Amino acid sequence: MAATALPLSLSASQQEATGLGNYFIANYPPFAFWKPEFLSDAQAALARPPRPGVKLGLYLHIPFCRKRCKFCYFRVYTDKNARDVEAYLTALLTELKLYAQQPAVVGRPLDFVYFGGGTPSYLSASQLSLLFAGIKERLNWGQPREVTFECEPGTLQREKLVALREHGVTRLSLGIENFDDRILEENGRAHRSPEIFKAYGWAKELGFDQINIDLIAGMVGETWDNWRQCVRRTLELAPDSITIYQMELPFNTIYSKEYAASGDNPGIADWPTKRAWVGYAYDECLQAGYEVSSGYTLVRRKDRTAFVYRDELWHGADLLGTGVASFGHVSGVHMQNVDQWDAYLEALSRGQLPLNRALRLTAEEALIREMILQLKTGALDPSYFAAKFGTDIVARFQPVWESLRTEGYVEIVPEGIRLTRRGLLEVDRHLPRFFLPRHQGPRYT
Repeated sequence: MAATALPLSLSASQQEATGLGNYFIANYPPFAFWKPEFLSDAQAALARPPRPGVKLGLYLHIPFCRKRCKFCYFRVYTDKNARDVEAYLTALLTELKLYAQQPAVVGRPLDFVYFGGGTPSYLSASQLSLLFAGIKERLNWGQPREVTFECEPGTLQREKLVALREHGVTRLSLGIENFDDRILEENGRAHRSPEIFKAYGWAKELGFDQINIDLIAGMVGETWDNWRQCVRRTLELAPDSITIYQMELPFNTIYSKEYAASGDNPGIADWPTKRAWVGYAYDECLQAGYEVSSGYTLVRRKDRTAFVYRDELWHGADLLGTGVASFGHVSGVHMQNVDQWDAYLEALSRGQLPLNRALRLTAEEALIREMILQLKTGALDPSYFAAKFGTDIVARFQPVWESLRTEGYVEIVPEGIRLTRRGLLEVDRHLPRFFLPRHQGPRYT
């Protein structure tokens, strides 16, 4: 998970340098406030029937990778053998069985499912079949509106993609990041460009409902010429959606540790440069007929290309976060699993959910959480918050909106609040302005 939001007390020039830490805000309140002593709130939430009308999603963390990227901050393993993988999948299915027995979950249909990593496509076709069968046996699979599966191109074979298609995957997300082999190698990526085109060709041939391509602006070695080529090649492939992240330096990455030891930036561009690259990509994609879906995502057709996982989470859906270190949310309570391999397997061998820390949200925290996450789409509808929380968000946060408007980041329009292009490309930088005073300042994690 992301490391820390940069403090607002930094000077403008300091904020614009890519230093240790990052801007990306994944949740609220910050993870530093989730505590083991609040686990009773998580257990109580799971023991209650679900809130009426709230959708249920499932996240499965597959923590295996061929290599660890030098910018990766997730809980991943590159040293596990086939027996380890089997043991992990057994534990994961045990976790699903335990969740299926909870009053907050029992019988509820899955609205969306997300396989993340690590590298879910690291699993073999037979392991995938075992996993999908196990999920469907334990939970109410029904017909989820969306099943997303993250892939590293070099781990894909046609037969594996056939299996994913047959098992119900609707969105295939390809972690391409860059098309230049030298940059991929420098940044620790396992795949190379020929594998990108081979995997993409198979995916198109098999007719997945949605193919998403991930890019990262500002990888070590990135240049304007290379970035233009990446955007051009992406548009030539014409995926259904394109997700673009800006390179950061969370504290637990290889690059960050080298930076902390030497004091030398490994070669990651500053924020104005990265935003310029993303802005260029947005301009090119819009010219090619894409539409803006969020501060990170463009889609070919909004009427046919949804992001159910993202949108439901940002509107308060419940999420079962399964696997080592995974995050979830049930009935207004955040929860996270233990983040160590042995502790995860041991808890499940005892028949216990492997929860490690939790936090029950107040009504005000839930409002802020949904508001700042939905702001990432580029617009807010105040009537939604008035109906759900009984709060006029324009009036409640008027000083912050006015400051953002004066600085050129937002516009107050008749239908609500809209980010300018400038505001969209650096939205995470400004979200801490909405944090409650007690959540300002500490590390985000």
